Amino acid sequence: MTRNILKYSILVFLILLLFYNCKNNSHDNEDTQNIIILYTNDEHGWIEKSDYTNGAANMMGLWNEGEGYDGDDIYLILSGGDNWTGPAISTWFEGESTVDVMNAMEYDASAIGNHEFDFKVEGLYDRIEQADFPYLSANIREKASGEIPDFATPYIIKDIDGVMVGILGLTTITTPWTTFPDHVADYDFIDYATALEEVVPKVKADGAELLIVTGHICYPEIVALAPTLVELGISVIGSGHCHNDLVGEIVNGVAVIKSTAYMQSYAKVEITYDKIEKEIINMEPSVHLNEGGNPDQTVSDVVSYWRTQTDAELSEVIGYTDSEIVRESSTMHNMVVDSWLHQYPTADIAMTNAGGIRQSIPAGDITKEVIIGVLPFQNFIIELQLTGAEVINCTGYADMIYGGMTTVSSYFLLDGTEIDNGTTYSVLTTDYLYARNDYRFPFSQYDSNPYYTSMNYHQPTIDWITSLNTSSGNPLDNYLDTTARR
Repeated sequence: MTRNILKYSILVFLILLLFYNCKNNSHDNEDTQNIIILYTNDEHGWIEKSDYTNGAANMMGLWNEGEGYDGDDIYLILSGGDNWTGPAISTWFEGESTVDVMNAMEYDASAIGNHEFDFKVEGLYDRIEQADFPYLSANIREKASGEIPDFATPYIIKDIDGVMVGILGLTTITTPWTTFPDHVADYDFIDYATALEEVVPKVKADGAELLIVTGHICYPEIVALAPTLVELGISVIGSGHCHNDLVGEIVNGVAVIKSTAYMQSYAKVEITYDKIEKEIINMEPSVHLNEGGNPDQTVSDVVSYWRTQTDAELSEVIGYTDSEIVRESSTMHNMVVDSWLHQYPTADIAMTNAGGIRQSIPAGDITKEVIIGVLPFQNFIIELQLTGAEVINCTGYADMIYGGMTTVSSYFLLDGTEIDNGTTYSVLTTDYLYARNDYRFPFSQYDSNPYYTSMNYHQPTIDWITSLNTSSGNPLDNYLDTTARR
């Protein structure tokens, strides 16, 4: 009798356990939601496969095959900004080609980065009108009104199977000097924490349950911002602007993600969200290289279209080099500023920032396209009249490069004449550096009436290389100065 009761009790227990498990499994399936974030930043127009990257089509292929992306709404595809300004396939068309590709990749949103202003606010408006996704920033303010400008969407809310996901944007506070200053002269870029404290309550009031930030801000800034993120209930933040290592980690309970740049990699966050309890059950950030996989045909077709357009306008061969001219080399630096002096021979000195040189020149034929990629900005050359003492005061920034002079050992013109403090020299630089007017580039403090030459800073390099008629039998290497001047 006792044995039968024991058997009966065990049977009842097993049935209840089975019922409990079934109920729990049903709860997992119906009351939780999976959300997958795929994240890139600082694409800079590297949409095409090259020596630098496997490009956008391969990235999309990886998302399709490796991440299971099929257009389902559980995926959020986000960018941390700086979509364009890079190789000529993007720069020459003022970012139109890049946005075309991002539309094909079905991005949901992008932060506004500093380089989104490279073609002025009008250029940003053009890209916003073209994009199938919004450009986000919660920390840009009009100086005149204190309001968020209409080109900056502070946040959006996406409904992912009943989970209301708020996505906010942030723009680097360095924008007033990391794009052309005049382009953003009417705007303030306020502190990140202040902006979030102002905007997050509005996002929540609009029904957002899960908060994500896509930010064009560097990783150390995010670490400093972590207490604010936690306080405001932000679960995920994407980084950008600083082109450094991949990041996929949890900091104080917040998932921090970042790709490197140039479509070379992407970051990912997998989120399991409890729709009943309104909380995250699990969150796993990870990072991935854009390697392997098969290119997506749709994206590949869009890139091919823009390759055809680029070839039609910029494929003219202007020279030949036996060896690669490396972006960071003295050879590259000297070539750029020496070409300015060749084009404008009445000047004594040329000075600019090495950061304005954006890629190397590969060995072989040199086309206009190559030089546009090397010198992609809408910067123009100006002429200043500076005393020798003022010239020397402008050499303090480590990024400065020189034509017509050297700072090695002391300050000399290239003919060996020592720069004299009291002598006035004709000095070429860019309107960008002149507009900076900060401690790094104090040009405007010394000459309030510069002469604007109307020459884009890339044009003298194109013209000088063209004038040499170089070829495999007479390569550009024969005309280059490899001597360090700083």
